[in-house]
Amino acid sequence: MRILVTNDDGIHAQGIHNLIKELSSVAEIYLVAPDRERSGTGHSITVFDPIRVVKTNLPGVKQGWIVGGTPVDCVKIAIARLIDSQIDLVVSGINHGPNLGTDVLYSGTVSAAAEGVIMGCPALAVSLDSNKDEQNFDFTARFTRRMAKILVREGITKNTLVNINVPDLPETKIKGVKITQLGVRNYDNLFEERKDPRGNTYYWLGGGVLKEEQHEESDVYAVQQGFISVTPIKLDLTDYQLIRDYRNLSADFFNRLMRDD
Repeated sequence: MRILVTNDDGIHAQGIHNLIKELSSVAEIYLVAPDRERSGTGHSITVFDPIRVVKTNLPGVKQGWIVGGTPVDCVKIAIARLIDSQIDLVVSGINHGPNLGTDVLYSGTVSAAAEGVIMGCPALAVSLDSNKDEQNFDFTARFTRRMAKILVREGITKNTLVNINVPDLPETKIKGVKITQLGVRNYDNLFEERKDPRGNTYYWLGGGVLKEEQHEESDVYAVQQGFISVTPIKLDLTDYQLIRDYRNLSADFFNRLMRDD
């Protein structure tokens, strides 16, 4: 089994090194990671600047590169250009902090995994629900290794994208695993106004997560209750119900759109 490991926290983040240590015991590991913190970049790619790539050698890694770009850049260039072998699985993480609910739209961790699926490789995105400066990623890495082995053994399909969030609890306190749907995750979106040394105005985004009622089948609720959430995600954003609703409207409704007001 060949696994491509990446993240959005950068090459120096502890989570990715714990992940490599565990996964290298069951697979041939290829590493491609951003040169620095790239959280919150979503599915952005670099098109107006060069993407610089530097080889790196790390224990447990067959081939590794540090990329001066986004997490999606990392996966895209790794599969399209840098790696000659067929990749069986992309694993993105371990993210230092959760990627729950609508976070997946902002997350560089999830977007890197999604790019793997776009390029024909099944993928896992893995996050630990903790923002502590010092964090133990050992159990999360072991869980990811087990998950990867089972999915590949059972015949994972190339369009598989699974988002995993592990609660910030001792291993003995974790209640189990829940298969979940995406929940709701909104923020205060506080923009603090500041002045630079030249007197120009700029803004710094802050604000915490809003407390909202969660569906009991959601990933947010599962993690809050002490369960690991495993959420299968589809890249197809089409609203099929709205398609049916529109098709049930009269032909004249849409014909009017072709005429002037």
